[in-house]
Amino acid sequence: MAAMTTHLKIDFVSDVSCPWCAVGLGSLEAALRRVAPDVTAELHFQPFELNPQMPPEGQDTFEHLNQKYGSTHEQQAQAREMIRRRGAEVGFEFSPEGRPRVYNTFNAHRLLHWAELESPAKQAALKKLLLKAYFTDRQNPSDPEVLVRAAAEAGLDAARAREILASDEYANETRERERMYTDAGIHSVPAIIINDHHLISGGQPVEVFERALRQIAGTQPSTVVTA
Repeated sequence: MAAMTTHLKIDFVSDVSCPWCAVGLGSLEAALRRVAPDVTAELHFQPFELNPQMPPEGQDTFEHLNQKYGSTHEQQAQAREMIRRRGAEVGFEFSPEGRPRVYNTFNAHRLLHWAELESPAKQAALKKLLLKAYFTDRQNPSDPEVLVRAAAEAGLDAARAREILASDEYANETRERERMYTDAGIHSVPAIIINDHHLISGGQPVEVFERALRQIAGTQPSTVVTA
């Protein structure tokens, strides 16, 4: 008798300007490959803004992190190298120079909301392209041209993407989603919610995700993993 396949719903709450979200996504996808075909999943990317008050021109990255955490150039370089290595382990390439500026990402989240309505697979493709644009290619994720180009590459309609960005379409829906997750206690990302019940926090190693996925698919007790 063939083994049963368990299908999971995964909400990946994150920001396209969050390096640990890129690491966490790479780890989660690697874990999903390990548990296939016994466990399958559909990912839905949910909005979270690390810097909702960031002005359109953004802010120098060193200045931003120094103000936020008091970190020095040396400390930031060490953190950058650690994240670069973690990314490489799961197939994500961070630029060695790091990101030059920190930007507002609300429009990226509006576009991701629309992409989900079109196709969860295209939303996932867009999410990964936006992470690459920012962290690998050092592009501005608030630039409409960068966003439209990524949407087209993800298989979405470029003209429709441009139309959305020129309006306030999906702004209310995106803010409602953001509020829903912050009201539920999500205040740092990535936050991975499986079947609306199990929470895994942080850019965990592949093994942690794999173990959690197997436990949840096997109807083990609720597992909460935090970093």
